[in-house]
Amino acid sequence: MEKTLLKKIKAGRIVYGTCITSTSPTWPAIALRAGLDFVFLDTEHIPLERMEISRMCQVFRAMGVAPIVRIPSPDPYRACQMMDAGAEGIVAPYLESVTQIKELVGALKYRPLKGELLNQALDAPEKVEDFLGQYLAKWNEGNVCIANIESVPALNRLEELLSVPGLDAVFIGPHDLSISLGIPEQYDHPVFEEAVKKIIRIARGNNLAIGIHFSETPERQIRWMKEGINLIIHSSDLALFSQRLQQDMNVLRSSAGEQLKHSDTSNEVV
Repeated sequence: MEKTLLKKIKAGRIVYGTCITSTSPTWPAIALRAGLDFVFLDTEHIPLERMEISRMCQVFRAMGVAPIVRIPSPDPYRACQMMDAGAEGIVAPYLESVTQIKELVGALKYRPLKGELLNQALDAPEKVEDFLGQYLAKWNEGNVCIANIESVPALNRLEELLSVPGLDAVFIGPHDLSISLGIPEQYDHPVFEEAVKKIIRIARGNNLAIGIHFSETPERQIRWMKEGINLIIHSSDLALFSQRLQQDMNVLRSSAGEQLKHSDTSNEVV
């Protein structure tokens, strides 16, 4: 299957996805019917093993929905494993140094080159021999390299971090970022909003796609789309199920209460 997500974000298009935590084989068809461009498979916070992720990646890709995997730590070897499993892109969490981003680029854009030769290529890509460069470009065509920016140290080094060649996009981690800023989960706080605006401005200045993940209603996503967000990671299968189930149960309980009230009234002796 031709990889198209990178082409879309390089063209500046808005792309849509959600976080999938369930390994059920029925989810890819649901994602396709919803018109999703990608799914976000999170192995940092969700207990998904390598074999499970591989099955999910292969099925989503076969359905034409790009699987993007977040690895548990900034580990280039883990990134390569997930690409071998069938991921179309990788998100590495809590990146705070240029070295970490270079290693991620190495895993996504120079795989299977490793070791000292990889470090030389990352330091001086112009010195890579033409034949090898063409081979690596073909091997890694369409791979999406994404950095999670979610801390104050990363904010303080943002210009340097986001100027590393080979980086394609940034995901803002709102929960961790709000904690690092000292305002846990205060997503409407002016300090949080200024931090997000800074990340958007610098990412766009470096021609990078930019996304943020919220699990509530779409209003926050819409608000940040107006500011330049174009990777829309809306909620998750678990959150959407939980929210809808609670809403439906509240309606049912309310209806049951009305029925009980009506029944009590009808049984009154006149």
